Amino acid sequence: MLKKPEWLQVPYNDNELIDHTSFLLDELRLNTVCIEANCPNRGECFANKTATFMILGTNCTRNCTFCNVGSGKPMPVDEGEPERVAEAVLKLNLRYVVITSVTRDDLPDDGEEHFVNTVRAIRKAAPETLIETLIPDLADIKNLTNESPAVISHNIETVKSLYNRVRPEADYCWSLDVLKRIKELNPKIRTKTGIMLGLGETHKEILETFEDIRDTGCEILTIGQYLAPSKKHYPVQSYIKPEKFDEYGKIAKERGFRHVASAPFVRSSYKAENMGS
Repeated sequence: MLKKPEWLQVPYNDNELIDHTSFLLDELRLNTVCIEANCPNRGECFANKTATFMILGTNCTRNCTFCNVGSGKPMPVDEGEPERVAEAVLKLNLRYVVITSVTRDDLPDDGEEHFVNTVRAIRKAAPETLIETLIPDLADIKNLTNESPAVISHNIETVKSLYNRVRPEADYCWSLDVLKRIKELNPKIRTKTGIMLGLGETHKEILETFEDIRDTGCEILTIGQYLAPSKKHYPVQSYIKPEKFDEYGKIAKERGFRHVASAPFVRSSYKAENMGS
């Protein structure tokens, strides 16, 4: 494993609000991608009393080689979860909330109805709160787009040539089509995606991916450094310097993206309010 450079050292964050957020999540029996994916920004986000809620359990039906979220037998759908997410939104006084999920290929609708129910529960409890849904490969997204969340996000994750090694159960063109269909079904919804660098992609492939994403009508892009969760996961091929992230961010803006966040610690839902509201 490559040694992490200095710019990837996460400062220790000791803040009583971290415990407050953690306690609330435990009390309401809610999961977050912050914890399950071992996000390096977790301390900062919890200290700011925010989190990215992960619905539909913690076991994914896929096994991407980059991801720290567990895979295995899916959990039963928790029908009371949408209301508990809405309660957390109220108690944390969130003006903007991101809802994501594991992939649920075992469900007839891939979990779309549960997303819809969660959006509706939040709207009922906190009508002023803007909602972003970060979705997996949903085969049908018509019901969700009918709810008109502020943003629907679906991550491309990496360049096309690396899909067989990094996302073996996903399809690059399918993911692009998800972003395209959102716009076709509801042009008012802002679309968003994210990619990781350091997996072995080339400069040319990164620029080609920018073009492919823009062709779907997607307006928001996040670019961050891939960090392998363990030695069992896909290994980091390179650590990209901060100034290179700045360069890619500038190029992405020139290619027509409305909002771009590009830095080593950027993740798809990190400070999402800044781009989605």
